[in-house]
Amino acid sequence: MQPIHLAWVDYTILIAYTAFVIGIGFALRKYMKSSSDFLTSGRSIPAWVTGLAFISANLGALEVVGMAASGAQYGVATAHFYWVGAIPAMIFLAVFMMPFYYGSKARSVPEYLNMRFDGRVRCLNSISFAVMTVFASGISMDALARMLSFLLPWKNQLTIGGHIFGSYDFYLVICSAIVLVYVLKGGLTSAIYTEVLQFFMIVLGFAPVVWLGFKDVGGWNTLKEKLTQVAQNPAAIYLGDKSYNSDAWTSAWKPVLAGADHNPMGVGVFPMVFGLGFVLSFGYWCTNFLVVQRAMAAKNMGAARRTPLIAAVPKMLFPAIVILPGMLAVALAIMPGKDYRLPPVTISPTAMSRAVADVQAANPGNAATAYATIKTDAGQNLDQAKITAIITDNSAKPLSADDLNARLQDAVTDTYYNGVTLSLIERYCPAGLLGLALTALLASFMSGMAGNVTAFNTIWTYDLYQAYLAPNKSDRHYFVVGQSTTIVGIILSIFCAYFSSHYSNAMNVIQLVFGFVNAPLFATFLLGMFWARTTGTGAFLGLICGTCTSAVYHALTSTIAQPGIQGGYLWPVLGHATVPESCIMPSSMAQNFWLASFAFGVCFILTALISLATSRTKSDEELKGLVYSLTPKLKEEETHFLLRPAVLGTILLICCVILNIIFW
Repeated sequence: MQPIHLAWVDYTILIAYTAFVIGIGFALRKYMKSSSDFLTSGRSIPAWVTGLAFISANLGALEVVGMAASGAQYGVATAHFYWVGAIPAMIFLAVFMMPFYYGSKARSVPEYLNMRFDGRVRCLNSISFAVMTVFASGISMDALARMLSFLLPWKNQLTIGGHIFGSYDFYLVICSAIVLVYVLKGGLTSAIYTEVLQFFMIVLGFAPVVWLGFKDVGGWNTLKEKLTQVAQNPAAIYLGDKSYNSDAWTSAWKPVLAGADHNPMGVGVFPMVFGLGFVLSFGYWCTNFLVVQRAMAAKNMGAARRTPLIAAVPKMLFPAIVILPGMLAVALAIMPGKDYRLPPVTISPTAMSRAVADVQAANPGNAATAYATIKTDAGQNLDQAKITAIITDNSAKPLSADDLNARLQDAVTDTYYNGVTLSLIERYCPAGLLGLALTALLASFMSGMAGNVTAFNTIWTYDLYQAYLAPNKSDRHYFVVGQSTTIVGIILSIFCAYFSSHYSNAMNVIQLVFGFVNAPLFATFLLGMFWARTTGTGAFLGLICGTCTSAVYHALTSTIAQPGIQGGYLWPVLGHATVPESCIMPSSMAQNFWLASFAFGVCFILTALISLATSRTKSDEELKGLVYSLTPKLKEEETHFLLRPAVLGTILLICCVILNIIFW
């Protein structure tokens, strides 16, 4: 990508939006009089607001950047995250689970677990969920810092202990401070109302980019034709060496039904339907406090149950805005004359300085040996022909540092999928529209950061600090703790941002985190809500074993032969220098789906068996309102049958099936 030059109107839009969201926090500050106001909004917000906040809390970097990245890497099969991996679970949450959450008066998902089981289960889930939220927030921070370091003209560099801290590091701190200010002032209410604004900003900002990209490619038929070429020769644009059937990027179900070897995601029917469609999907939408928290802030039970259903309508249509850009980018990359390349992974300043020194020390006679050294020091896969050309040209006439940096970066063959969205914004948006699109991108990142930080401070304050460390304190005390925890959550998220920077696709890393946390937790919820015989001991031990299963599976499998941060790190301990071929997964997403499936299965089976072997500690009377069979059937509040959750859910499910058939 070439550097983007912003006009004054673009800066004006960006600054105005930032000032406005900070202003929301200050405007709501006077209403933050108690810990309940700050952490749960006092259950006072209308359904349409919580519905849009529900979907917008999920509409962060994971959605806007991660889905476009997956659209480029995996094609239209990415829509399964919506039509298989979201809508059915959102309907289930509205119809079956929200009555338990809202009716129990629990302030959080872990607090519900305490009511249903015991404090051990609550504590374990609180810790695991807190870890998940800071990782999710870190993903958004990483994406935002990368965008700002690329966009803004102020380049900073500081060397400490041999490590070069560049613009990315400075902007990581700056964007964290912005989110900290408006969340610290307005709490959950500030985050919710800001998320509603961000929802509209994202739609208005990205719809023109998609439309212009669609016209540039030449329409749907041309797009399918070019993606057919990509499927048959992905190596032409650095998407891997393996070729697929012509419909690998353009069909949702046919490549999956053909088997794992016939689609770039590397999954068959079972991991797609069970791993994603059941375990990860229901685990995320039904047990993830980040999104459930928005529904629990609604003003009454009816509004709480309608919240996921309202959110399901735009969720069903969002692939057109967030997945299609990735597919358009892939088509553009293979079209001659379009002068577009999928963004390569950026070489870090420290690695770049080492690679430049390697080039300067090399000569054409040792180019092959120098290539291996440069590749290792750069930390990326490189095009050997381009590296040889750089060495040859530099030997003939020394190149400037800027030229060496630019050419080394151009030689990177690893694709930075998270940069696809920004590259299209750069390509299509003139002044004004550029500012609007970038503000929409900024909104999505801030939405993800704020949503996860508010969930983190609620979990820590209510489910860990108040429950175990300092019970029976004043409300003012917990209010201050909630604010202090917000600061801690931001700091922890910064560290997690550095971890997520090792992944080129945000969706890959977040699904891995969900596999560790939500997959086993969903098994616990499923048994706890629908089987009164489930015991606290069974839930606690089953949850531990399910989480450990995730860790063991990840430690044994990887997407590459070299053990490292992407898995396989147990093999060196077992005496193997590399990961065995049988444990190398075709993609990170395939690894995540199978990991989640095993974690759920182990937790479900062990929880059931241990529950049968241990005695119940809660009577049927104590479980009323917490277990489905022991809870009186909820009387529908809506007089018109079309407004009833079950009816609305059925209509939405039919629409979802139709979309699956259209893109079969």
